[in-house]
Amino acid sequence: MANYTRLPVSFRHGKGCWLWDDAGEKYLDALSGIAVCGLGHAHPAVSHAIKEQADLLLHTSNVYNIELQEQLARRLNALCATESVFFCNSGAEANEAAIKIARRYGHSRDISHAKIIVMDGAFHGRTLATLSATGNSKAKEGFAPLVEGFAQVPYNDIDAVATYSDDPNVVAVMVEPIQGEGGICIPDENYLPELRKLCSDNKWLLITDEIQSGIGRSGRWLGAQHSGVKADVITLAKGLANGVPIGACLAHGVAAKMLGPGSHGSTFGGNPLACRAALAVINTIEQDDLMRNAAVMGEYLKKGFETRLAGLVIVKEIRGQGLLIGIELNTPCAELAKKALDKHMLINVTAERVIRLLPPLILQQSEADLIIETVSDLITDFAGQNT
Repeated sequence: MANYTRLPVSFRHGKGCWLWDDAGEKYLDALSGIAVCGLGHAHPAVSHAIKEQADLLLHTSNVYNIELQEQLARRLNALCATESVFFCNSGAEANEAAIKIARRYGHSRDISHAKIIVMDGAFHGRTLATLSATGNSKAKEGFAPLVEGFAQVPYNDIDAVATYSDDPNVVAVMVEPIQGEGGICIPDENYLPELRKLCSDNKWLLITDEIQSGIGRSGRWLGAQHSGVKADVITLAKGLANGVPIGACLAHGVAAKMLGPGSHGSTFGGNPLACRAALAVINTIEQDDLMRNAAVMGEYLKKGFETRLAGLVIVKEIRGQGLLIGIELNTPCAELAKKALDKHMLINVTAERVIRLLPPLILQQSEADLIIETVSDLITDFAGQNT
């Protein structure tokens, strides 16, 4: 089905931050499969884990104990200060689980029409429930009637959330600590702490969607950890297994007790292969100090762009946290993804006018320099054509 507007290239193999197409041409990957391949391509630790596990066991069923799943759950709970994990296959599925937890929480409090507060510009997935929670009207076109039970408010506006304090049907707030598809939007420093307090005061669950900002990409395991905020429910996917499909919905406190036998499930979720790959990713991030590298390289990229693009009127803002970098222009610029491809670099344009850069956590300074040079030249040329 014609779901995708594909760029004219097909990749055959990769190594580190680089990809090679079917003609043998080499490209610098500044997108990581949209924040998936945090360890780059063909990382030896991940490759070894997958190969070894493939010779042992791929699947049994969640009807039985899965040792690697339990190991991964313990690691994630320790890293995220949670108590329990539901494993699935994608970010959308993880967010579906979070929504079901919130609704069950509502029913446990005799709230039959549970309402979840969500944000403008948010992106939580493309299933009917996660699409309904998404603050992107274009993504919703043609799919009505959507799922009820969501109230949309402006992102980074604590007062807009506070207006629902007297609404007896609200059970949760669902938020991205850093909006990815929405344009690498980073809220004010006090936004997440105030959301946490508001949720606690009103007995709402705080759900943080860390699908894009988690697993070290922001320079911490979770984007919300920069604000010292602990959510009740946390969702992860993308970078968790470096390309092997996996999603995770983590919870603590009352939220951790909402789903029981028969209430939710997944055939493939938490299978031995995906869990083995995820454990290899977590171990490598820790052993190679890649969160620190993400923080250092992210700051290096931001400063480099600020220097190279200073005074360029077309540049509205340069934003970033770790290796989530967004350069917002004051005009739509979707064509720059193709122009970057012509320069043998992979980038992405989101929210119509934000150049999104999500390079692997293993990025080296020489590769960062190439990203700064190539993207700055593209923006400068684009500015000249649009004056």
